[in-house]
Amino acid sequence: MTVPPSLQSLDIRITTWMARHGVTLTRWALGAVFLWFGAIKFVPGWSPAEDLAARTIDHVTLGLVEPAVALPLLAAWESLIGIGLLTGRYLRVTLLLLFLQMPGTMLPLLFFPSETFTAFPFSPTLEGQYIIKNLVLVGAAIVIGATVRGGQLQAEPARKPILRAT
Repeated sequence: MTVPPSLQSLDIRITTWMARHGVTLTRWALGAVFLWFGAIKFVPGWSPAEDLAARTIDHVTLGLVEPAVALPLLAAWESLIGIGLLTGRYLRVTLLLLFLQMPGTMLPLLFFPSETFTAFPFSPTLEGQYIIKNLVLVGAAIVIGATVRGGQLQAEPARKPILRAT
């Protein structure tokens, strides 16, 4: 869609602002979600995902890791991811922790489909929706990860070099 000439200047200012601040704001938002969801897991009964997380970890570890150990470890893991994203420090390690954790968050969809779907695979329960939203978190983390070596968003498309015949 073409922007009318009367709005072109405003459009440029808005998209330039988005390109300049979008990754940082996404990192902060993602960090807040991880810190918040991690912190509430430290307090028994506060996280709506507590029971499902405990049973998933129990299933994965074949009962070797007790919920009394697993939940505080998960809480610390998620909180560290949140702190790393909020501060912007150690982003490579932070994103590695995030990407290592994310497959585990999806496992309840496979392990407990009767609890995560009312009609598999089309109608997720509230728990299923809680899990599926992690796809957005992964997408946001990928965008952030694309910038750890100095990459950035651009408001304008990159110009293609003109190839001249010799």
